[in-house]
Amino acid sequence: MTHPAIVPGRTAVITGGASGIGLAAAQALAAQGMAVALIDLPGPRLDAAVAGLGPQARGFAADVADRAAVLAVAGDVAAAMPPVTVLFNNAGFGPPSSALDPAGWDRLLAVNFGGILNVAQAFVPAMLAHGQPGAVINTGSKQGITLPPGNPAYNVSKAAVKAYTELLAHELRNRPGAQVTAHLMIPGWVHTGLTAAEGAPKPAGAWTAAQAVDFMLAGLEAGDFYILCPDNDVTRALDERRIAWAAGDIIHNRPALSRWHPDWAEAFKASLTDLPG
Repeated sequence: MTHPAIVPGRTAVITGGASGIGLAAAQALAAQGMAVALIDLPGPRLDAAVAGLGPQARGFAADVADRAAVLAVAGDVAAAMPPVTVLFNNAGFGPPSSALDPAGWDRLLAVNFGGILNVAQAFVPAMLAHGQPGAVINTGSKQGITLPPGNPAYNVSKAAVKAYTELLAHELRNRPGAQVTAHLMIPGWVHTGLTAAEGAPKPAGAWTAAQAVDFMLAGLEAGDFYILCPDNDVTRALDERRIAWAAGDIIHNRPALSRWHPDWAEAFKASLTDLPG
């Protein structure tokens, strides 16, 4: 069994599809007989990804932050490929940032959140119109939930993706006759170009992109909205404690990000002592 949107002869649209989790998803869905439309920045990486997937794949060079370009791609996909039933909104990047320095914020938000918005608004109406089962998967991040210090622009962008995807899921499930569902992919530590230098060996604690995609597809099959991926370093139980502690800052009126606050860091560590390992 798979999610009913994963059907041979239908199209999966994947942003950030030229590498990492996006490419692994394209490979997995192509193996199940789907046509795949890869959207990524132009260049040899996109060309190689499409060539490696075979005749059922097409590449579309576009910047997801460019709404007009995304709308043009949506038109090209509709004209040249079977109906879209899977939309994997995965493009993103994460350069360093500071809460008080404006450098990099506009571009990062335009890609990581604006790109998700542009692509969803360009493709989902047609997915609803054709009436077939569909799935929209937006790639978020644990950093958009627990907000660890160090890269505020990235964290804010992924927090926005989480909120938007929750609201999209609500809107879709309350739309009469809609068969399109929305899901939030929350990767763990995955060995990709976003998390490691190109060509660097995979650390033991990280998952491969293929492992993350296998977990995502299993979550879709189970009907999960929050597809919270573990890895070889962090268990689901630990993720749950971290997420619960972050929510507890509000409930218990602790300082913001108390997990890293000098007066609360030891209390957080103590709250984990019953976990295995």
